[in-house]
Amino acid sequence: MSPRILIVDDEANIRKMVGALLQAEGFETAEAAGGHAALVTLESAAPDAILLDLMMPPGPDGLATLAELKQRAPDVPVVMMSGKANLADAVRATKLGAFQFLEKPLTPEGVLVALRGALELSRTRAENRRLHEALGHADPLVGGSQAMDELRALIARIAPTEARVLITGESGTGKELVASAIHRQSARAAKPFVCVNSAAIPKDLVESEMFGHEKGAFTGATERRLGRFELADGGTLFLDEVGDLGPDAQAKLLRVLETGVIERLGGEKPITVNVRVIAATNQDLTRASQEGHFRDDLLFRLNVIPVRIAPLRERPDDIPPLVRHFAARQAARLARVVEFDAGALQLLAVYPWPGNVRELANIVERLAILAAHDTITAEEVAQVLPTDGTRSSLGAPTDGAWADIALSDALDQYERTLIARALSAAQGNVAEAARRLSTDRANLYRRMRRLGLEPPRNMAG
Repeated sequence: MSPRILIVDDEANIRKMVGALLQAEGFETAEAAGGHAALVTLESAAPDAILLDLMMPPGPDGLATLAELKQRAPDVPVVMMSGKANLADAVRATKLGAFQFLEKPLTPEGVLVALRGALELSRTRAENRRLHEALGHADPLVGGSQAMDELRALIARIAPTEARVLITGESGTGKELVASAIHRQSARAAKPFVCVNSAAIPKDLVESEMFGHEKGAFTGATERRLGRFELADGGTLFLDEVGDLGPDAQAKLLRVLETGVIERLGGEKPITVNVRVIAATNQDLTRASQEGHFRDDLLFRLNVIPVRIAPLRERPDDIPPLVRHFAARQAARLARVVEFDAGALQLLAVYPWPGNVRELANIVERLAILAAHDTITAEEVAQVLPTDGTRSSLGAPTDGAWADIALSDALDQYERTLIARALSAAQGNVAEAARRLSTDRANLYRRMRRLGLEPPRNMAG
């Protein structure tokens, strides 16, 4: 579907000329002859971007219209245009949220470059919002463990500052969630939060992705492209897996951090950007710098405030609330109730989760989709927890294969499984679970405490 551009100008010939240019380039267009008409057309046309004239007698003028447009459609980028603008008008338009200010007489290349840049920014913001919603960024820091409480307190202290942050932690611990929380609690919250997965970008395209390129800068560069630094201007740039950047990219990143200036590939004009950089890695960058794989001067620049996220196995108290959080999200998506009974929660709580929170979210999603009933039991959990081929996820050897394991550890895991399944069958009733296990309630409580299993608060956990 082609992007739709709303052209707002009191001069019919300007609307006709720009409309013909855009349609020839594959855009859809809508027109409005003034500010009031633009606001009316906004709903019916649902534009992806707006070209807005500054002077539109008898009024309202472009700045007043811009302010109203940003109130009604804050995510739609607006490119201002005028032949009589002064610096004060341009500054005010920028403060009101204009993406760019074009001077008349307009040039085809100027219009197209501005609109494509505005649309690219809009797409990036929309994709970031989609990812944030998919990952639960609206309420990311779920859990009541001491580690999570300390993490929240640290974020509250560092978010209002401009200091760079280096987030470390194993894959799947939620480094992007923490970066998003820092951004949302900062003075930059209303500006873009742009994510870059350094490991996912081909090495020969890193500079283009980060800093942008001009038309003709290399084979295939058919138009100007804004880099992630420009897209994040005024906001936060999150560099995930920063340890995977190659030597050339590291050198250029260091230069940007030192100067605040970028240059697009093939460009000659320096561009000043105001970006807070938050980096993340699952690597030991200190060791990497000692071995010559990562620049130590870049590490010093990035690691102003270190933030470590504990793996899920170090904070098992967070597993039940995380399960409820992910189950609620799946219930909303599936339009039906999704609950985990006490035994299911106990079994999930004792699994070591090598893939951390991401793995837990995937398992909860799988169980929610496959469940035949609204309440998921320990039996169902045991069927989907991963195995390593020689040992079940609960520690017992499988299929006749052998792997060394301490007898006490294997017995503890087996006992946890039996208790969790009994609690599921008893719908969380400890006395009934004890009866099914042919023991008394006091003994079952003692065994649960020894194994680190919490007594269920209710049937759903």
